[in-house]
Amino acid sequence: MREVVLETETTGLDPLAGHRIIEIACLELFHHIPTGRVFHRYVNPGRDIPADAYAVHGLTEEFLAQHPPFEAIADELLAFIGSDPLVIHNAEFDIAFLNAELARLGRPMLASPQIDTLTIAHQRFPGAPASLDALCRRFEIDLAARATHGARIDCDLLAAVYLELVGGRQPGLDFAAPEVAAVTAIRIARPPRPHAASPAELAAHEAMLALLTSPLWKRDTLPQSIGSPAAADWSDAC
Repeated sequence: MREVVLETETTGLDPLAGHRIIEIACLELFHHIPTGRVFHRYVNPGRDIPADAYAVHGLTEEFLAQHPPFEAIADELLAFIGSDPLVIHNAEFDIAFLNAELARLGRPMLASPQIDTLTIAHQRFPGAPASLDALCRRFEIDLAARATHGARIDCDLLAAVYLELVGGRQPGLDFAAPEVAAVTAIRIARPPRPHAASPAELAAHEAMLALLTSPLWKRDTLPQSIGSPAAADWSDAC
């Protein structure tokens, strides 16, 4: 089952007020495990970056002016997403921005189903903090790389959180392990062998016995008890 983790950074909180996407990242999952395929782009919003937004993500107008507008990356983004479910933390926010960007281009809204990890977290831990940071701390996921918010690093963190929310990582599981094709053993049917010895086998057995010198079964007596002289001789012969 393929899923796509998606995160954005924006110039503000409301796309209807003219705020735009400035960074978007997608990370491919297969059976909840990252495959290594990533889509990551910075986006020129064509407008200023408010100070409160800059304080969150640290992206400047000068930096973003070097990158393409959303319309230039839209086709590549939609091709990466496909029709598979999107895993998003607070999906309503990111989907609203994506649909606003698509509407500006006269394109249809996203039709992909969404899995909202914020909703899952509220269901699993009622009343507990459910921000991405709080969930990382709950599941002991390293936050050292998250000095500021960023769509790319947040995708990695969200993928790890999502795995914990849906059941947890199994001990020894390697995210980078390649897929191994299933191997089906083929058993070759052979006709059953007869249990009775063939005349040739009986003759070979008799020939082998004839080579033995002084076999035990041709001696006059066999040891009667452990510790007797006869038993000692029998032990030495074995």
